[in-house]
Formats: sequence, C-alpha cells, structure tokens
Amino acid sequence: MILRTNSENPDFIQLTGRLDVELCRIYDTNPEDYEEYNRITDLHTVVVAYENDQAVACGCFKIFEENTVEIKRMFVDDNQRGKGIASAMLAELETWARELGYEKSVLETGKGQPNAIKLYQKYGYQITENYNESDDLNISVCLAKTL
Repeated sequence: MILRTNSENPDFIQLTGRLDVELCRIYDTNPEDYEEYNRITDLHTVVVAYENDQAVACGCFKIFEENTVEIKRMFVDDNQRGKGIASAMLAELETWARELGYEKSVLETGKGQPNAIKLYQKYGYQITENYNESDDLNISVCLAKTL
C-alpha cells in the first residue's frame, strides 16, 4: 500500500534518516555535510509505502519551477528492493504531480547509485545538465522527464 501523506509523517522521517545513513556510506560523507540540502519540511506531497503494516519505502516531490516538480528522498529498505516498490512510488508521485497540473519532473541521484539511474531511465527520465551547484564531489546525475 502507498500512502499519500506529508513530511510530518513519522515513518517518512524515520525512512529519510535511514536514507541519509545509506548515502553517507555510499559516498563516504557525513550527514552534516548535506543536511541543509536534504531537509524536507512543510511538504504535503510525500508518499510512504507499507508492506505488512511496516513502512518500507518513501519518496516525495517539491516545486522546482513553475510547471516542474523535483522528485526527492526516494528510498526503499534493503530487504524490500527488487519488488517493484520504487517503480510504484515513482508512478504515484508522477500521477500526483500531474493531478496538481505539473508538466515536467526532474531529479538528482548519484553516480554511486547505478540501480537508481537505471530505474529512472526505464521510466523515461533522461540525463540532463547538472542543476546541483553544490556538487563539490562531482557525483550528481540529474535527470528529467515530461509528465
């Protein structure tokens, strides 16, 4: 089950904390280094996926430009990967964005996450110019899609 919720949802907060730990492991960084960029508050476009009443995945989007949203904070628990949960969440986020009148979606992932890049490309996202001006480590991969 995928629940539409907001950034105050305790399951979303817990899952994004785990995402931060995983990203620090992948890129050998510290959570404090990116805290200001990863902070999501007062957001009403969050999804949390549940399996047997347990929160196992999350994602959200925020306004990027007038007709564009940015997909953020996508995370699936290690034990739940490969089950199509990320695909279902991405579809739900895109549907929600279209319902709100948005026409384009962008996102940023990292070179150390090849499975994420493949997932987004599978669903029509194309690599685009890097819009992350704070990419000091040169790890960002930015993608975009017309919704």
